[in-house]
Amino acid sequence: MQNFNEYARSAGEKNGKDGGAPNGTGGLFETVSRLSREFDGKSQKDLLRAIYKEAEKNKRAGTLTNAEIDNFVAVLSQVLDDKKRGYLKKIAEELKKI
Repeated sequence: MQNFNEYARSAGEKNGKDGGAPNGTGGLFETVSRLSREFDGKSQKDLLRAIYKEAEKNKRAGTLTNAEIDNFVAVLSQVLDDKKRGYLKKIAEELKKI
């Protein structure tokens, strides 16, 4: 599986962008990519918890918008099964309430 930055870059190219993450999600994809490297070999649950914590911190700091969350969900949902897609949407809704 490609890392999130590579996926974002290829999605951006498909959307006619200059190789960056689609629709202003670069910072979020970079964070997720960094966390995925840090948690390589650890459980998926630990990684998801860390991603949520980082997103929550950025949302509270005002550096993560609801639009960026929606864009991230839209891009990542394309590679998830229905169960994981539903879980991701639930997490996104929680984050957007912050």
